[in-house]
Amino acid sequence: MKKQLLTALSAITITTSIYAQQGFDQQRLSQIDTLVSHHITAGHIPGAAALVLRNGEVIYSKAFGHADVESGKPMQLNSIFRIASQTKAITSLAVMMLWEDGKFLLDDPLSRYIPAFSHPRVKTAFRAADSSYTTRPAAREITIRDLLRHTSGIAYAAVFSDPEMQAIYAKAGVVSGIGTMASDLKTKINTLGKQPLQHDPGKAFTYGLNTDILGYLVEIWSGQPLDVFMKERIFTPLEMHDTYFHLPKDKAPRLVTLYEDVNGKMVKVTHPLYEGVDPLFPAKQGTYLSGGAGLSSTVNDYAKFLSIYLNNGYYKNKRIIGRKTVELMLTNQLAAGVYPSPLPAQPENFQFSLGGFNLESSENDYLQPFSKGSFGWGGAFNTHYWADPKEGIIGLLFTQEYLSPYWNIGEEFKVAVYQGMK
Repeated sequence: MKKQLLTALSAITITTSIYAQQGFDQQRLSQIDTLVSHHITAGHIPGAAALVLRNGEVIYSKAFGHADVESGKPMQLNSIFRIASQTKAITSLAVMMLWEDGKFLLDDPLSRYIPAFSHPRVKTAFRAADSSYTTRPAAREITIRDLLRHTSGIAYAAVFSDPEMQAIYAKAGVVSGIGTMASDLKTKINTLGKQPLQHDPGKAFTYGLNTDILGYLVEIWSGQPLDVFMKERIFTPLEMHDTYFHLPKDKAPRLVTLYEDVNGKMVKVTHPLYEGVDPLFPAKQGTYLSGGAGLSSTVNDYAKFLSIYLNNGYYKNKRIIGRKTVELMLTNQLAAGVYPSPLPAQPENFQFSLGGFNLESSENDYLQPFSKGSFGWGGAFNTHYWADPKEGIIGLLFTQEYLSPYWNIGEEFKVAVYQGMK
């Protein structure tokens, strides 16, 4: 990209000339309206916020439906969403900033900084009756690189992972981090360090609590609480004024209501989530700062965050992270023979980076319309994003549903964007 900033994130009106200048067909791009409106009419989502940029220019920006159906509150482009696992990429950036600061090396053993992870052991057998298990010594220790690329053998508690590991974690009091209010990183991460691994470090990609551990490491390395470090080093420099672990009272009214599908109808979630989490957790003032799933944000804020990866580490002429660090963070870290564990399922020839992103590479370029080098991920409450450095595109579609059966809306959105290119 020639431009070093997002020039028009606050713009709502988009002129026809912008479409032409940025290589999009205005009429074809209206397919996004058709797509999102269909899902609202069909009762799959109550509303959504969509944002597409190319070369720093906003070429599509629109809010649909309702942020709260019952009150009639319309969705806005500045509505605040639970972004769950999209937090991982922000925490990974914080980690790599501290790597640049010389606080650690990527292949340092985790136990050097958190002794509870010394002498890791791998689960060999499990007894369902009482969640007991047997273990053997792991082939090697977990490294910081393992945490960034999810090859540590650490799984998720309560969600998206092997049922045996979930049972072991539940018995030990390990939490998923999604909306966790009680305790703190030091207590919970040290508890996690005493649990068995699902497999030897480096043997497989197992999506898990790795980034919560990284959040605690940020606190250890920086000497600051995770939220303070992120505000000072990331949110303030990037002008991300609506991204928080716990929303201030004056911003809580902008939080989008969480819905779920009940017999084909969208219903407001009033019951606890996952392991007993309040669905209004972003508006609560908790003490556990989940680097893997704890943030809430807007499409505008998250686009600012993604922009630094398309601008060689810069935002508005401010250096956020080094150019070579960006290149490293967007390089596949899964060696040949390292395959994803079954839960959650991943696509063929899955590639993952140090930045908290899956990657489009030569090995899997046949799967999507993305250019090689594109990267992205998503959040558990049906939020989606990606960035395509070759085409200079950033795309975001945020909705807000619990255990949505309509997750493919994210893939459909990507098709709608790319088919609109000239």
